[in-house]
This record gives sequence, structure tokens and C-alpha cells, in this order.
Amino acid sequence: MKTLYFDCSMGAAGDMLTAALIELFPDKDAVADELNRIGIPGIFYIPAESKKCGITGTRMHVMYRGMEEGEHSHEHHIHDEPHHEHTHEPKHEHTHEHTHSHDHMHEHAHNDMTEIKHILSHLNLSDKVRADVLEVYDLIAQAESQVHGVPVAQIHFHEVGNMDAIADITAVCYLMDKLNVDRIIVSPIHVGSGQVRCAHGILPVPAPATALILKDVPIYGGEIRGELCTPTGAALLKHFANSFGPMPMMQTTAIGYGMGKKDFPAANCVRAMLGESAEQADSVLELSCNLDDMTGEELGFAMERLFDEGALDVFTIPINMKKSRPGQMLCVLCREEKRDEITRAIFRYTTTLGIREQRMNRCTLDRTIETIDTPYGPIRKKISSGYGVERSKFEYEDLARVAKEQGIGIREILKNF
Repeated sequence: MKTLYFDCSMGAAGDMLTAALIELFPDKDAVADELNRIGIPGIFYIPAESKKCGITGTRMHVMYRGMEEGEHSHEHHIHDEPHHEHTHEPKHEHTHEHTHSHDHMHEHAHNDMTEIKHILSHLNLSDKVRADVLEVYDLIAQAESQVHGVPVAQIHFHEVGNMDAIADITAVCYLMDKLNVDRIIVSPIHVGSGQVRCAHGILPVPAPATALILKDVPIYGGEIRGELCTPTGAALLKHFANSFGPMPMMQTTAIGYGMGKKDFPAANCVRAMLGESAEQADSVLELSCNLDDMTGEELGFAMERLFDEGALDVFTIPINMKKSRPGQMLCVLCREEKRDEITRAIFRYTTTLGIREQRMNRCTLDRTIETIDTPYGPIRKKISSGYGVERSKFEYEDLARVAKEQGIGIREILKNF
């Protein structure tokens, strides 16, 4: 399975992701020419060699009307020991006052979604890439809407609405489509610490919008003062990632380093690793506990609530406990990013005093859902494939609904297929 892994141990920003991805191609200059033919008004991409901590990679210079936005790296204006120098997004490297100074290198066009859609409609992009760009912007808009208490339709982008930020998002979406991988895994994301100055003033790191975008994603801070993960970087990773966690077992075929501008004790880069991995292999956590003082109804309710909290699977195993008392072992499978929520839910809805945890590797079939037109109306069908097998099964909820409507049994419905 063609797999792409992002190492975000120094955060992520749009220009750094673009640079890391372009390094995965044999001829990055030719790919840069493709980006320049997309036709973003006034934008020109220039990949350049950059070295951090002895590692050679690429830094992507995005020129707007012949000039580069600030000092590209990834961050807003940082308050107190700046990290990557970037103003809440576009080219994450403004060292000047982005918000209050419009005698900048170029004028700042603060676009809303209508203007961004208008720009995209005139670009040389496939429908899929154009849709990806809009979905990334929608993630940012939803977060900004919640932070500022303004309807999404009224969100007026500041830094992430500038032309070079549009260039970052469009480039990453274009390159991801060009790579056409089967699975994308992202490491836990280092977000930095301290404060950042953006269009709305001085904010904590991660910035509120970034924190909302990264909800349910494993993140961590550290000793580096500054914004390591920008809203654009967060939204791009959230949109494309199939899962977050450690690098899977894979045979790498290409490695790309996307560099930021500043130098730190740790290499200031995003690393992208492309290769082949086992089909649908990933890891999950199993949380378990022993119970001997809950009724069947109480246990059933707890299981329902655990599914509502995001558990992948919940099941019980009959066991004998101390003093030969019959009991049940409750087992819950979940993603690592759901660990804390599931743990709290187990304590809340069961009588256990302790929970065991273990990480488990698993192999799964790839699953897709198709809707089939039948004499009874549309019915969803789950198709599973991989490891040389393929099987399908109609969704129980749809079959049960039709059976109730028709006053017949499920087996009778299946006879007609």
C-alpha cells in the first residue's frame, strides 16, 4: 500500500509541507513549473536548497508580484523569543507587524470565502484539487467562526486569505493529488509554546483557531517558544490525514525535507516519507477492566455510551474473578487520540476502580460504502477488500428499515439480490 508519513516534530506550515512534498518527486524543478502553471494571480514558486542541522532539504519561496512575503518560515509574529516568524499564516515568516503595517512588501488582500472561490474558479486545477482547497478553507472558517462568534458566511480571512497563503494551500492539495497515495499518517504534532501576535492581537500558542482545528488530534508543546503549527498547516494535515500516530512499518522510496527559515537546536523542518506499507495496518489501544457488580442493563448502557464517545469497538468476555465470583471483562478499542475521553467514560459509566491499557497492532481490510438502487429503494452496501480478498455486505440498518416498512423478514429481502 502506497503510504505517506509526515513527521511533524517541529510543527507544520503550508510552505514547509509544500517543500517536503515537492522533494518526493525526482525532478522538483519540473514539478515547480507545474505549480507555476496553475495560474494563481501574481504567484511564482521557487524551490531552493536549504540546510538545517547538517540536513539538506528545500525551502519553498512563494513570490507575489515579484517579491516574497516577509521572511518565510512557519509562524506568526511571536511575542517573546520568536520561533518561526510567521504572521498567523501566509508564509509563516513575517518579522514585521503584519496586522498594523500595510506598507508591507505587498498589499494584503483579506479575502472571504466568496472571493477565494472566485480565485479558484479561474485556476488550472482539477475538480478534486479545487474541492480539497475549499474543504481546507472550510476547516479554517469553521474554527474562526467558533473562536470569534461570527457566522461562517461572514468570516473575513486575514493572514490565511492572502495570495501566498492561497498558494500554499493550493500547492499542497495539488501535490497530494499528484502523489495519489493510499494512506496518509501524521505524527503527533509539536505546536510550540508561548504567545503569538496575529491580526486579532497577542494570543496563546497554539492560536485559538489552530487549537480548534487540531481538536481530537494528538499534539504537544515543548521548550521552543513560538508557533510551530500554523492554522494552514493544521488544516492541511487534518484534511488529508487518515490517522495520527507513529510511523508504520514501511519500505521508504523517497524522503522529503521541507525547511523553515530560522535555525534551532532541532532541525526546523517537516519530513515527508513515501513508501510501501502493509495493507491497512495500524495500531489501536485496548482499554479493559473487570466488573462483577453491574447489572446487564447498566453494562449495556455503558457500552452504548462508549460507542457514542468514539470507541472503535466495545465487547465483554465472561470471566471468573476472586472468590469464584462470575464477572465480565469490558474491552474497549479506540484510537490513541481518543484515549483520555474513553478512559473518563469508562470510569463514569462503570463501577471499575482501575483500567488496563495496551497498544495493539492490527491489519484491516479497506472499506468503502456504496449505495445500491433496489426495488425497495436505495440500500447501502459495505465493500471490503485487501490482502487478496474482497467481500460485500448490505448495511443492517438499511435492511432493518426496509423490513419494517414492508412487513417482511431481512432474509426475504436478501433473496431478491
